[in-house]
Amino acid sequence: MCAQTPEAVIPDLPLVASGKVRDVYDAGDGRLLLVASDRISAFDVVMDEPIADKGRVLTAMSAFWFAHLGDVVANHLISTDVADLPDGARLPGLAGRIMLCRAAEMLPVECIVRGYITGSAWKEYSAGGTMHAMAMPAGLLEASQLPEPVFTPSTKAEMGDHDENISFQRAADLVGAELAARLRDVAVELYRSGAQWAAERGIIIADTKFEFGLVDGELVLADEVLTPDSSRFWPADLWHPGATPPSFDKQPVRDYLDGLDWDKRPPAPPLPPSVVDATAARYRDAYERITGLALADWPGHSV
Repeated sequence: MCAQTPEAVIPDLPLVASGKVRDVYDAGDGRLLLVASDRISAFDVVMDEPIADKGRVLTAMSAFWFAHLGDVVANHLISTDVADLPDGARLPGLAGRIMLCRAAEMLPVECIVRGYITGSAWKEYSAGGTMHAMAMPAGLLEASQLPEPVFTPSTKAEMGDHDENISFQRAADLVGAELAARLRDVAVELYRSGAQWAAERGIIIADTKFEFGLVDGELVLADEVLTPDSSRFWPADLWHPGATPPSFDKQPVRDYLDGLDWDKRPPAPPLPPSVVDATAARYRDAYERITGLALADWPGHSV
C-alpha cells in the first residue's frame, strides 16, 4: 500500500483502498469518496516528491468530462464539494481533490480506445503488423492516426502486476457478449466526443482508458475520465507521423528516470525540482487548454 499524503487522511471514514494516486473511503449510504493525491508514479514505482496540484487537475478535469459527456452515458459522480461530505470528513485539505460517488460494481475490463498507434500498440505493430492480435493496415508509421478509433481492452491487474491486453472475445467471456458490445460502443463514442472537443483546442487525444461499473444494473462511467494519467495528450502543432510528440503528462519524469542507472525498482531516485516543476506545468496546461478554465479558480487553490 502506498504511503498516504496528509490531505488524504480521513480518520472518521473507513479506508477502502489506497492506490498509486487515489485513496478511496466508504462514505456511507452506498457512496464512495475518491481522494486524488499529488503522488506520481513511473514504471509502477511511486516517487517521493509530490507534483503540485496534480490531484486537483485530475479531479477538475474528470468533473469537466463527466459533465461534458453526460449525454453519452451516465456516471457515478455525485459531488466535488467538500460541504457535501459526511460529518468529520469536511477537511480543508480535501478541497478540489475529492469526488463523492455512487458505489459501483466495477467491471473487470479496462476499456482502452486508440485513435493513434503508439506505445505498446506500436511495438506490436512494428513486430508483426497487428494491434491486439488484430491485423492493421500496412504502412502505418509511429504515431499515425488510425482509420477509425479501435477498442483494445485489457484486464485489470492486481496491485504490482501489469494489465494484460485481451481480445474482444476474452472481454465478452469476462462480462458477457451483450455488455462487452455495450462497453465497446460507449467507449468509442466517449473517445470520439472527447477527441473532437480536444482537437478544437489544439490537443490530440492519442488514446485513453475508461472504466465502467454497474449501479442498480445501470452502466456508469467511473473513476477518472480523459485525464493526463489515463490518456495520451499531444500538442497538435507538434504531431506528425513517424515520431511520438511530447505529451501533457509525466513525460519529464519518465525521461529523467530513463537517463539514470536505475533498475526501475523501489526505492525511487529523487526527482530534481526542475523535473517536478516541468511535470506540474504540463498537468496544469492540459487542464486549462482543454477546459478553457483557470486551475486557480478550482477549489483548493492557495494564494
